[in-house]
Amino acid sequence: MSDKSDLLDKLRLDRDRITETRKRRVWPLAFGAGLIVLLAASVFFFKSRTQEGVPVAFAVARTPSGPSQAAALDASGYVVARRQATVAAKITAKVTEILIEEGQHVKEGQIMARLDDSNIHAALVQAQAQVSQAEANLAAARTALEDEKPIYLRSQDLNKKGWVSGSDFDTEHAKFDAAQHNVMVTERALAVARAGLSVAERNQEDTVVRAPYDGVITVKAAQLGEVVSPLSAGGGFTRTGIGTLVDMDSLEVEVDVSESFIDRVHPNQDAVVRLNAYPDWQIPAYVIAIIPTADRSKATVKVRIGFRSRDERVLPEMGARVAFLAGTAKETGAPQGILVPSGAVSGTGDQAAVFVVRGETVERRSVKLGAKSGNDQTVLSGLSAGETVAVGDLGSLADGKKISRKQ
Repeated sequence: MSDKSDLLDKLRLDRDRITETRKRRVWPLAFGAGLIVLLAASVFFFKSRTQEGVPVAFAVARTPSGPSQAAALDASGYVVARRQATVAAKITAKVTEILIEEGQHVKEGQIMARLDDSNIHAALVQAQAQVSQAEANLAAARTALEDEKPIYLRSQDLNKKGWVSGSDFDTEHAKFDAAQHNVMVTERALAVARAGLSVAERNQEDTVVRAPYDGVITVKAAQLGEVVSPLSAGGGFTRTGIGTLVDMDSLEVEVDVSESFIDRVHPNQDAVVRLNAYPDWQIPAYVIAIIPTADRSKATVKVRIGFRSRDERVLPEMGARVAFLAGTAKETGAPQGILVPSGAVSGTGDQAAVFVVRGETVERRSVKLGAKSGNDQTVLSGLSAGETVAVGDLGSLADGKKISRKQ
């Protein structure tokens, strides 16, 4: 009986011991998991503390120093030449010589090209021969008149004395009159021949194409051996011009101004032109004229802007922006605003914004822009003088973005 009891005792499970064993195994696992979580949190916190923000430069918004001219209006347009021509020949002929190249400066009257003049030269020689013949005919007619005149005068005198009959005198009178009319006819023939010679000489001159004014060749259209014609009489492959000549002294800017703001523009008004190719170059300019018609499709009015001085960097068809000036800000009562570097402004128009530095982060703030002057941009509202703004890679910034000062 005792053996059975011992056997049953051996088969009975000791639940307290099993529970204690399980507890001993769970505690190390829990401790390990907690340690891993703690380490991960520490690494994340350490990285977040040591991670550098977007590197940017800092600039302080400032007020303009001294009175400055305020821009009443900005507009964009293009540089155009008021005097530009495709120089062409007056006749249809083959090009035998080209004396121009793109970029070449030419003077008024300078030869640009020569055309084939073989046929025209032959016509000129013929006209010269006709003139010579007419001159010879006139000389012969005058000689005949001179020979007939004394005979007529003598016959007239003898007729008065009754020594020559009336019929004989009438015959001599008729010969004298015929000699006079023959001189007049040959004089008219000589005039016609000389007119023909003048036409032939003009045709000969037309084979030489000359520059109509001082300028620069911008396009060389014709080549040696091509046929040129002012009316393309030779077909679709016939050139109509020798080259394009531009008078660089006639360059100006044409801009389209919204008709809603055209009242801010007037002739002789001061302006500043900035070329897209040279954005930091301020060119003194003035309003030449306001074209007295509007474009209904764009609701704009064209304005011509002249340069105060000439410069070789200004080229036709360059893009340009024009700031129409309205006197000093104090005189006009316009707000002066504050100045920040152009690189501190993101976007344009209603989308313009700056990033104000707040410790290690930035705050995006919408602003209203004024005129641009060199590397400075005028901010009319949305920013106060003395605030620090970020300058640099603004495309990588956002509201609340962490930054670091660029070294």
